[in-house]
Amino acid sequence: MCFFFSAVWIHSDGTHSLQMIRHSHVLAFECYLYCNILYMLFSVYSEELPTYKSMPKGQAVPKVERAEFNGNPDSLFFNDGKRRIDFVLVYEDESKNASEKKGSVMRRRQRRREFFEGSLMNLGVELEATQSVVDEKLVYVKVHMPFEVLCTYAEVLHIKLPIQPNDLAQQSSAYNCFTRHFYPSEDVIAKEPDFFTAPFRKDQLKCFCVKDREQFFTPAVRSRMAYYILSRAPYDIKGSVKKFGISKLLDGGVYKAAYPLHDSRFNVKSKEPDCPNERFLLYNEWAHPKSFYKMQPLDLIRKYFGEKIGIYFAWLGFYTVMLTLAAAVGLGCFIYGYTTRESSTWSKEVCDPQIGGEIIMCPQCDQICPYWRLNTTCESSKRLCIFDNYGTLVFAIFMSVWVTLFLEFWKRYQAELEHDWDTVEFLQQEEQLRPEYEAKCVYERVNPVTQVCVSLYAVLLIIASVVGVIVYRLAMFINFSAKLRTDLKYTKELEPFKEYVTPQMATSITASIISLIIIMILNNFYEKVAIWITDFELPRTKTEYENSLTLKMFLFQFVNYYSSCFYIAFFKGKVVGYPGQPVYWFGAFRNEECDPGGCLTELTTQLSIIMTGKAVWNNIQEVLLPWVKNLIFRHCTQVGSEKVIPRWEQDYQLQPIGKLGLFYEYLEMVIQFGFVTLFVASFPLAPLLALFNNLCEIRVDAWKFTTQSRRVVPEKAQDIGAWQPILQGVAILAVATNAAIIAFTSDMIPRLVYYWAISVSPHSDGSNHTMTGFINSSLSVFNITDFNGNSNPNVDTLYRDFRNPPNHPNQYEYSIHYWHVIAAKLAFMIVVEHIVYFTKFMLSYMIPDVPEALKEQIKRERYLTQVILHETNIKHFKELMKPVADNLQDEIEESELNLRL
Repeated sequence: MCFFFSAVWIHSDGTHSLQMIRHSHVLAFECYLYCNILYMLFSVYSEELPTYKSMPKGQAVPKVERAEFNGNPDSLFFNDGKRRIDFVLVYEDESKNASEKKGSVMRRRQRRREFFEGSLMNLGVELEATQSVVDEKLVYVKVHMPFEVLCTYAEVLHIKLPIQPNDLAQQSSAYNCFTRHFYPSEDVIAKEPDFFTAPFRKDQLKCFCVKDREQFFTPAVRSRMAYYILSRAPYDIKGSVKKFGISKLLDGGVYKAAYPLHDSRFNVKSKEPDCPNERFLLYNEWAHPKSFYKMQPLDLIRKYFGEKIGIYFAWLGFYTVMLTLAAAVGLGCFIYGYTTRESSTWSKEVCDPQIGGEIIMCPQCDQICPYWRLNTTCESSKRLCIFDNYGTLVFAIFMSVWVTLFLEFWKRYQAELEHDWDTVEFLQQEEQLRPEYEAKCVYERVNPVTQVCVSLYAVLLIIASVVGVIVYRLAMFINFSAKLRTDLKYTKELEPFKEYVTPQMATSITASIISLIIIMILNNFYEKVAIWITDFELPRTKTEYENSLTLKMFLFQFVNYYSSCFYIAFFKGKVVGYPGQPVYWFGAFRNEECDPGGCLTELTTQLSIIMTGKAVWNNIQEVLLPWVKNLIFRHCTQVGSEKVIPRWEQDYQLQPIGKLGLFYEYLEMVIQFGFVTLFVASFPLAPLLALFNNLCEIRVDAWKFTTQSRRVVPEKAQDIGAWQPILQGVAILAVATNAAIIAFTSDMIPRLVYYWAISVSPHSDGSNHTMTGFINSSLSVFNITDFNGNSNPNVDTLYRDFRNPPNHPNQYEYSIHYWHVIAAKLAFMIVVEHIVYFTKFMLSYMIPDVPEALKEQIKRERYLTQVILHETNIKHFKELMKPVADNLQDEIEESELNLRL
């Protein structure tokens, strides 16, 4: 292009030499200007990334600078008070260890540590080592990232940084309008300023708002970049193979811990003048029990802990707020059932001595179990009426709509958080490869056989545990049937409970407790299996790794937690035969029948025990165990209370966050979400229990992160990851399970069939529909002379089923009434499913994932960001070219003067 313009000014006669000189200079300048603009606008970062660069061969390993503790317990800096501590490494000094047996191991650890620290210093990272005040064996290596190193890795990680204050009017969501009155005062926690941001580039440093180099990168961002370098710095080289990463050194015992620092104590403000005391603010305004009614300061949580933890607490808070509506409706449904239990027609018939008292029922087990009268189950029948009523049907449909609204509104709220926290394009721009992937992945290969076998083994183990619990139920039911009533009858203290504690209830409660114990034991096994399979897959990025692990763990836990509930809801009591020909397990145990009040009561018992027990156990793990561990650690390591302990040593005494981080927090809540949605037709109080648990869970997790745990390495996250499709899958499955529970587990459909089709004559006017007589119609007759080897007189007893009576041509086979009920159940399930699914999908279609106003705002901000960067580049370029232009102008004037002379 420059040559084309030059050719325009060439003349054959040479008469316009002065103009040619002037224009040639101008044209040269324009060409130079044009090429430099192209370079500045379209150049890319070409500097070689020093991520895995190790020391040149033969170079001496540099020694880490040693410094004594300066006595300031609140200091976050090196001893010079200028260089900020971005990370801390802790190791045990081998020279202080008197053991001779592990000498070679100690020397190898020392060699690897020295090489690793030398590699860090070779990358430009500054280190300072300080001996422990409490334990002379421990040494703390403080890591500082100079500004130039920060700039390099900010560009590598595509970290977005502010370029100009955002003066556009912010959109406020309806959710924020409702909750803003419960947020902490802005006088205490100031509102975060809003900026236009852009991915950082070193060659465009002047485009960014760099008022203070030390404050330009926040502590969370500095720690994130420090961990990125620590994860990739080599510590050993054998031939062409490099070993690298702080994770391997921690696993090998070379270092005992690696963590970023908290900025202060959680209950005492720092005395450092420039310390923001964000940990202190988070404890007082978020984690303290007195703040239970306040909304969470999400912006400060995100700023201090990173977007990944921020998005978790945002989701948990949103889920808890949405649960209030579900809990209120569920409580109303429970109150309705409780108040109408005495007026229920079928319950009255069971309790009536003239009806239920005259009905003799068949034994529920062989030889040991006695005949019994139906009115002995009066209390069970009343309990069933609390949960098995028409209000439950309405509530199940409501919950199907509620879960859709929850997921759709969460997507909208999540989109707003992505915009506010600047993570809209995170996965496309910022996420880096996992160091394990970079080290091992030469070519892709997945062994599906191994994965399928291991997964199948885990599922079979769960099934085996479920079968074991079933066998326990069968054996213990016989035992309880033989002894429980007698023991209660002859024990005066327990006699008042005789009518309430039935063999079925005792079996159900003890089996539920055993199931809970098995679930907790198997959790550890599933974790190891899922991690092993995922490590074998070698995912590219951390997000892919976590999503893969999440899916496996949830599938294992789904079977683990819900298998017993599915058994009670859909299998128990369904294939039992009839009194003359019962069905046996393994040829020895008679298949289990439902409680006389129905399997719905047992399902409610199972859900309440597992939900409550799980919540209590998790809170013990999250609160009591870390507190006891920290207490023991401080007691064992504290030499004298008069000693001043530095900030890094105080944090070392706290508990480390596990490698899986928030994984178990999410898993706990999603399993709870399954209980709230999958089986809510049998337990309308589940949302209320979940609400109470979550109100405690938010504060317990906050307390754990701020007071009992070391500061986590801040991580970026755009959303809740694989948990989002899992929640959607659970929501879709919940429609089918609740429809099936109402149709096949409860007695609602048989009652409706009786009310509309059987209670009146087909030739009447249909105005006398009634539930009177339903109990008799739900029982079938059995002649006890048909028992094998029975010589008792010809007496008829009853059992729960729809079968033909004795002496019928097809005696004891299913009656036409049974097939009518089955047809009604299938019709109900299909119709309800289609209506609810149609409603769900219509709601999903009508509610956009991202508000239109937010879409427009994002587009506007992107455009303005590009304009700002372009104008800043042009301004900066003009400043750079002004000396060149001045020199060129002087040359032009000098040339013109020479020509005139």
